[in-house]
Amino acid sequence: MRDRLRKVGRLFVIKTRFEASMVIYALALGAAERGSAYLVEYPGWGGRLLFLACTGSVFMAGVKLFDCLAHEAAARAAEADHAEESTTIQE
Repeated sequence: MRDRLRKVGRLFVIKTRFEASMVIYALALGAAERGSAYLVEYPGWGGRLLFLACTGSVFMAGVKLFDCLAHEAAARAAEADHAEESTTIQE
């Protein structure tokens, strides 16, 4: 049972920049749809500002996703270097 849950859980882990880009694209589609609804519901500057807030949040989320991927890659590289050093010292 745990193995099945672990396999399903791996589907929700973003590992590559391509996967992150696909998530950002989906967020952007939703934000644009919500923003266009705001333009209809609140005509004028209020709707435009809400539209801008919707799209701006996608940019912030995208930067955070890419930043987290870079941080995880750096952590994996540091861990690999540490493991390589410890095997060299033991020999």
